[in-house]
Amino acid sequence: MQKTNRLALAVLALLGSTAAFAQSSVTLYGRVNTTVERQEVGNVKTTGLFNNASRFGFKGTEDLGGGLKAGFQLESGFESDTGASSGAFFGRQSEVNLSGGFGTVRLGNFFPESYYATADYISMHNHDTGNSSDAFYAYVMPSANKIAYRTPSFGGLTVDAAVALHEQATGGKNAFDLAVNYNLGALALGAGYSKQGDVNQFAGRALYTFGAFTVGGYIQRDEDAFRANGGKRNTFRLAGAYNLGASEFHVNVGRAGEYKNFNDSDATQYTLGYNYNLSKRTKVYGYYTRINNSRAGTYGFNQVLVGAGVDSNTLAVGIRHNF
Repeated sequence: MQKTNRLALAVLALLGSTAAFAQSSVTLYGRVNTTVERQEVGNVKTTGLFNNASRFGFKGTEDLGGGLKAGFQLESGFESDTGASSGAFFGRQSEVNLSGGFGTVRLGNFFPESYYATADYISMHNHDTGNSSDAFYAYVMPSANKIAYRTPSFGGLTVDAAVALHEQATGGKNAFDLAVNYNLGALALGAGYSKQGDVNQFAGRALYTFGAFTVGGYIQRDEDAFRANGGKRNTFRLAGAYNLGASEFHVNVGRAGEYKNFNDSDATQYTLGYNYNLSKRTKVYGYYTRINNSRAGTYGFNQVLVGAGVDSNTLAVGIRHNF
């Protein structure tokens, strides 16, 4: 009798889950992105395989009627060179949301929209991932414990606002984030502001496409983001791309100025990249990137700080597949 009851419960659970999926639209997606690199950090040379923000996830929506929708997104990062998990299992994103004519309300863990509105737009050659990613952009807004709101689009203008709750962490402070995007056809503009305690940043971005060319840039001013009591710092990045059939040619230059309270803490990053699109979802690519630090500069790949004045460079070839 117990076996029969257990079987009945299992069938009911299966039917219930099937009904839930029938009412919702659920998508599995992801990216596997791996490079072979010859890397040099100071006098240390390394040849190896490197992950470039590989991930997989699930996202879905349920139509609640009357223009109201419920949605979710769960995303997990993994090391494509070893198969290991990259941090918490759904550490890249875990959110639930409600959307309608009023806009979208989001709860959970997700990247700051101030970043997507500015720096993410500019690093076009490898989606701002891997060792050629932006070494200078100042992240201030945490991803976790967030309440966020996105307006509907008003003639191409959208606004995102978010608060990240410290949840009584020792010495913790709530963080605030604001992002604005304005798309005008070939011209796309964006701005972002973040603040947590005394640490803050503001950035503005422009991107323009004409024919096969795309050019863009952002400028950012932050306070104490990379260095405690460092004071204020100005950063900018310029990028260009040219598309020729299945080929993409990229150039990217970033400059981090000195922090006010640390002399010779400036640095420059150069990147040259080439992508060849085998399909809409798969490309092979290569890039060379170099970070030149001044005497007290400590910038490194993937925003991992290095010793003062240590320069870094890497030559990479890779494969990226989206699914």
